[in-house]
Amino acid sequence: MSQAAIELKGIACTFVSDDSGTLSTYTAVKNVDLTVADGEFVSVVGPTGCGKSTLLNMSAGLLEPSAGTVSIFGEPLVGLNRRAGYMFQADSLMPWKSALDNVAAGLLFEGVPEKEAAQRAREWLARVGLTGFEDRYPHHLSGGMRKRVAMAQTLIKDPDIILMDESFSALDIQTRQLMENELLNLWQAKRKAVLFITHDLDEAISMSDRVVVMSAGPESHPIGEFTIDLPRPRDVSEVRVTPRFIELHTAIWSVLREEVLKGYAQQQRKVQP
Repeated sequence: MSQAAIELKGIACTFVSDDSGTLSTYTAVKNVDLTVADGEFVSVVGPTGCGKSTLLNMSAGLLEPSAGTVSIFGEPLVGLNRRAGYMFQADSLMPWKSALDNVAAGLLFEGVPEKEAAQRAREWLARVGLTGFEDRYPHHLSGGMRKRVAMAQTLIKDPDIILMDESFSALDIQTRQLMENELLNLWQAKRKAVLFITHDLDEAISMSDRVVVMSAGPESHPIGEFTIDLPRPRDVSEVRVTPRFIELHTAIWSVLREEVLKGYAQQQRKVQP
């Protein structure tokens, strides 16, 4: 591990809303220090509403912190993070374009010749197991296939940093594990920095080098950090039955459980009349 690919230092983020003419504020995260080394796979877990996606969006340059600094490979982040690829939770595919055209789009936007972009898109669709589906439109593809297209769309530009926000959460368990292993295989080949947001503790442990636990909001902050010393390469279904995985799960859940209960109680208060 060398220089940090992502460094969040003293981060806070406060949102201001106008509710029936009355201004109110909500501080999602506060006093957050978080680093992701070059080549490191880091997952962030925490209860709903703890600001996980907020941290990801600040790392992408989509959101400016209210306090603190965001640095990318030692340089202050100004505007969008051009060294990152972002894979969203919801489908981000253009429904009027084929799988091939969706994957090639980012290259074309950067001025890559159409023939070269199409060839590289075909190669990436092959890497994610979609040879023969190049001409299919998103509504012709299963949820897992759309995620494969989205992964190829994200990785084709060879970003130095991969940002992922609950990217596999909508998939059934079998497809999800296939996608997790697919991502690990692709990551293993080039070892890019990954910041991975998930609610699933099993997923976080089975994929990561390090797991960061966030407290319940408001003013959420890291309350635990765990090194995942499971050997690589990994198969996510096989590693989850090993004694060391169970030890790690028990240790992390002992920190996370109370925060999940706090977060659940907060959500219940919000919906009560």
